Amino acid sequence: MNITVDSKLNNLKDLLMSMGSVLVAYSGGVDSSLLAKVAFDTLGEKSLAVTATSETYPERELEEAIATVKTIGINHLVIHSDELTDPNFRKNPQDRCYYCKSELFSKLTVIRTEKGFNFVADGANLDDLQDYRPGQRAKEEQGVRSPLQEAGMTKEDIRLLSKELGLPTWNKPSLACLSSRLPYGEEITLGKLKIIDRAENVLRELGFNELRVRYHQEIARVELPREDFAKLTDALIDEIVTRLKDLGFTYVTLDLQGLRSGSMNEILKQVGK
Repeated sequence: MNITVDSKLNNLKDLLMSMGSVLVAYSGGVDSSLLAKVAFDTLGEKSLAVTATSETYPERELEEAIATVKTIGINHLVIHSDELTDPNFRKNPQDRCYYCKSELFSKLTVIRTEKGFNFVADGANLDDLQDYRPGQRAKEEQGVRSPLQEAGMTKEDIRLLSKELGLPTWNKPSLACLSSRLPYGEEITLGKLKIIDRAENVLRELGFNELRVRYHQEIARVELPREDFAKLTDALIDEIVTRLKDLGFTYVTLDLQGLRSGSMNEILKQVGK
């Protein structure tokens, strides 16, 4: 193991030990899975993983999260979050994530208090500080900690450590809720989320692992890693177009820039010029 990464892992263990007990906001992604693993290894029964399901969280992710948490051994609780009932969230403003995280952390704080844990912790890492993250404000308001970030861990560190510790999530694609597929200002509805989820499932069924289907009303903008472009034979393209049109899209496009996290935030950079 890389000595620098090893020292960061020791820092994380020391940090968690000093926290005494922790409730982990656990999505089943690479970051929160590592945090849950190290929290359990360090604190045992003084740790708890809580997964919040909602219409913005694909069912397949919940199934994978449950399977992973069983290998970790940490106690696990599944709850439901209700961000779609918040009109501020549904309007999909630029700080949409603030309202979502406020809803989530409010529920987790109640559970933390009821069960006597000292802290709520999420899986944010050092790289997250480089992106637009309005949910950070909700964390600060509610005293949520980010131990991976505090220990100086990058996404690369987390993947390396996850592999060393035998976590099946070490090479899992980054997660993002389905509402992130909608441009800011486009109202978030259950119907749109279901269409997006079905469209992405089509691509998974056809052999693609990393992907996004961005929703632009009648246009589906498909993001794939550039190395996957070579898989797009004429027959496969025809099938993708047919099946996505069957879901209600009029046009199906491939984004030539390829898959990238937070592509909907690019408009914010243009506005800021």
